[in-house]
Amino acid sequence: MAMTSRRSWPSTGRQTRHQLAFVLLLVLVAVGIYVPVLALPSLSLPPEIPGDEKMIMMSRKFYIKDDSFWKDGNHFQIIGGDLHYFRVLPEYWEDRLLRAKALGLNTIQVYVPWNLHEPKPGKMVFEGIGDLVSFLKLCDKLDFMVMLRAGPYICGEWDLGGFPAWLLSVKPRLQLRTSDPAYLKLVERWWGVLLPKIFPLIYSNGGPVIMVQIENEYGSYGNDKAYLRKLVSMARGHLGDDIIVYTTDGGTKETLEKGTVPVDDVYSAVDFTTGDDPWPIFELQKKFNAPGSSPPLSSEFYTGWLTHWGEKIAKTDAEFTATSLEKILSRNGSAVLYMVHGGTNFGFYNGANTGSEESDYKPDLTSYDYDAPIKESGDIDNPKFRALQRVIKKYNVASHSIIPSNKQRKAYGPIKMQMTTSLIDLVSMADPADVIISANPISMESAGQMFGFVLYESSYIAKKSGNILRIPKVHDRAQVFVSCLSQDVGVLRYIGTTERWNNQPVSLPTIECTTNTSLFILVENMGRVNYGPYIFDEKMSSVKRNQLCLLVSSLSTLQKKSKTRTYHSTVGVKELLLSMNSTLEDIGRLLDHSATSMFLRRFLSLAKILW
Repeated sequence: MAMTSRRSWPSTGRQTRHQLAFVLLLVLVAVGIYVPVLALPSLSLPPEIPGDEKMIMMSRKFYIKDDSFWKDGNHFQIIGGDLHYFRVLPEYWEDRLLRAKALGLNTIQVYVPWNLHEPKPGKMVFEGIGDLVSFLKLCDKLDFMVMLRAGPYICGEWDLGGFPAWLLSVKPRLQLRTSDPAYLKLVERWWGVLLPKIFPLIYSNGGPVIMVQIENEYGSYGNDKAYLRKLVSMARGHLGDDIIVYTTDGGTKETLEKGTVPVDDVYSAVDFTTGDDPWPIFELQKKFNAPGSSPPLSSEFYTGWLTHWGEKIAKTDAEFTATSLEKILSRNGSAVLYMVHGGTNFGFYNGANTGSEESDYKPDLTSYDYDAPIKESGDIDNPKFRALQRVIKKYNVASHSIIPSNKQRKAYGPIKMQMTTSLIDLVSMADPADVIISANPISMESAGQMFGFVLYESSYIAKKSGNILRIPKVHDRAQVFVSCLSQDVGVLRYIGTTERWNNQPVSLPTIECTTNTSLFILVENMGRVNYGPYIFDEKMSSVKRNQLCLLVSSLSTLQKKSKTRTYHSTVGVKELLLSMNSTLEDIGRLLDHSATSMFLRRFLSLAKILW
């Protein structure tokens, strides 16, 4: 009809067309006046960017309101899991994240260990297993939100709770986890590198990071509110206000009173023992958050537990764990599985715990399997994975990825080792350029060596009745050798072992020697304490002798000290690893049998990373 009537217009219709154009102009003006919101934005949008996409970018926001989490205006229930990039080889990051996706998770929570990224003062490492940015981008690619636990202290059964061991050698002594200005200056320098890397990845900037945690379970350690406020100020200074800053503390009145920050823009999360009734704890949590700003969140819902050397591997019941999780999720609570995948404490990075006494020392295993639903190997064909997945599917409506199969195994067969070098031969490879002579032993950290073994060397005059060696404090395990260098050329005699948790004197035998008898004490760092009041855990032997000759041995340097001559030898990491077959057998033969397997596993795990 419109086309027909238009064709029937006579040539004299110009006036009519003018009238129609005038009416149309009035309509456009009216729309522009009364509905400016509809008229103007369409004019401001570039033609190549659809309006709906631009509005989405402008509306990206993760926030707390009405005691709930909200993502882009929609209620969001966090169903997350801890998965630590530094406990998984980068080649397996995507594999493990896909398995977490198959479980039904929508969020990954992850620690940032300072000691991994700044192994020496000012030397920053963000490559390889330390490539945090690539890990976060991978989480984003797989559609995970991220809760970042920036420290500076993380605990996590990780050496010194994530603090670099060189902090222990700073003089005057730093007061870690306090408002000590010297300590905070170093934290500010570290975060000045870390947090600018995170800023482009926060959710409002198009990235996956929705929350950033400061400290960790501080209420179980201290009560320095000035320290916590300073950390908040640092975080806000680098990340701005469009990010949730949070703390995590045990779900008791005492720990929450000590560990929370009394400001409205810091969210306080809780953790507690799996199986505890969660809702009274969530009610307590509200008292430490601003009104309407306390969504119930268990930021560490324990799927298993850690294991120390000498203990049976920790196991928890699958159905019990799943039932406990459902008590939280069924009432719109949020939870983060600690751990969804534990992984491995590579090298010498495992931590340790103590009891009420410092001597009650319990080092953690190299394995951090944690009895998590995704095993250390990546396997998911187990009752715990299936039980947790069954519960999570009820509350996460997002489609789950296809469940991957277990990883295939391969038998490499027996590995034969042949002796080519002895421990004392390695000692003789020293270089005279590096000298440390002290009246008393110095710590491993003061010698500039953060991990591995330290060998203290001195001499004594043997008594006919024998000598008794007492080491009041040894951190952590000392094996004692003697040698009569004038007679036993190239031979160390193993005498005995004393340990931090079982400190016993060692009887030194009578040796007829034309010179003083040489004493060697090989001290192993089994992992620095990561939790509790004894985290100032320097590694050393506290035996005292005048003009003690100290030998420091590491994978990269060998240093020998003598009263009259100094020997120094630098051995490259690869060169030492290439002779590892012989060295391991020789040292293993010197070690007592209970320690041999532990030593070999720890050494091989470090070699695996460095090679």
